[in-house]
Amino acid sequence: MLHKLKIFENFYYGWVILVIAGFGVFFSGPGQTYSNSQFIDQYINDFGWTRSQVSGVYSGATLAAGLLMIFVGRMIDRFGQRAMMVTIGTLFSFALFFNSMVTNIWMLAIGFFLVRLLGQGSMSLIPNTLVAQWFVKKRGRAFSLKTLFGFASAMLFPIINAWIIQNFDWQTAWRFWGVTLLVVFVPLAFFGVKNRPELIGLKPDGLEPKSGDANFISNLTPTIPEAEEDWTLKEAMKTRAFWAILICVGIPAMVNTGITFHITSIFNSNGLSLGVSAMVLSLMAIAGIPMSLISGYITDKVQANYVLLAIFILEFGLLFLLLITKTFALAILFGIVWGIAGGLERIGLNVIWPNYFGRKYIGSINGFGVTMGVIGSSLGPLPFGVGFDIFHSYTPVLLMTAIFPVIGIIAAIIAKKPNKSDITT
Repeated sequence: MLHKLKIFENFYYGWVILVIAGFGVFFSGPGQTYSNSQFIDQYINDFGWTRSQVSGVYSGATLAAGLLMIFVGRMIDRFGQRAMMVTIGTLFSFALFFNSMVTNIWMLAIGFFLVRLLGQGSMSLIPNTLVAQWFVKKRGRAFSLKTLFGFASAMLFPIINAWIIQNFDWQTAWRFWGVTLLVVFVPLAFFGVKNRPELIGLKPDGLEPKSGDANFISNLTPTIPEAEEDWTLKEAMKTRAFWAILICVGIPAMVNTGITFHITSIFNSNGLSLGVSAMVLSLMAIAGIPMSLISGYITDKVQANYVLLAIFILEFGLLFLLLITKTFALAILFGIVWGIAGGLERIGLNVIWPNYFGRKYIGSINGFGVTMGVIGSSLGPLPFGVGFDIFHSYTPVLLMTAIFPVIGIIAAIIAKKPNKSDITT
């Protein structure tokens, strides 16, 4: 029997969902490159592995994880966000404990695979699909608030990891996050998550059902605006926009992961210290916070593909700025511009899927997007590492990488909102 959940009068439970989803994004941290990068030198020093070995294993594990994200998306549609969030959170915790026991290159590969699949991929995908269920008209703003947790993760994880590693060891850092995830996040998801507002007598955005309309859920479809037409994955794949968006997702993931993974080495080759590279990572997250809030309102007002277009224009400029970043002042400028681009990217690339293809099959459809993102990120670190080994400089690699934002600009122009009447069955 349907019942309306009332914690406070006139309070929409979707905001609670938003916070829980935000914590999901925050606790994806151990699977993200900004966290894993803190362990790379520890592995190299403790086990004698080369940087190319570690980079190759990381890229291969990320690629393997990315290929499975399509199935994770389908499981979200089948079992719901609550069940998946609890299951993935628990498995992710165990994976972190496994990483604390790594002793050989094969265990490292398995560990990287698990944290990239469960952390970077699944713990990013599930919150995105959950927020999309609870917000429609306010979706851009909701995603921008959720993104704050992602930037908080990017700011805090490197600092906390560095402190634990310096004062204890890298094994303790993995165990710390494993315990925290299991004790804090998993219970929060189990007791707090509701998959859809309709299940507890609510509508997206907090809109009230009409009085006496006991069957408003079954009658919901006719009242959904055209922008919320529900597309199946098969229907979406027949549109040019679907494939263009996938390209737009993969390119920033590849470029940003490559830069983040090697940021210390890039800055060192430019004569800048380890402290400056750490400062830039934090500054990027700090600058991204206000931009993510602004971009949430932008995506509610501006066509989504125009937002993607702005992302790639900024990314093109970023690569050339990185080439000349040889002073502290330019490093600060780079971090700020990087954060602005990241704020736009995190909102624009997440909002566009439900805005274009609806909520009903968002797990399967967005699962393809996350798959492309993870695959893209898997392709980033290795070319930078190999290129530096060959040329003893990052300049050729950065110049060659600049072609990808150009491709992204073209894809963003193509990625116009599709219409079901334009596809053939």
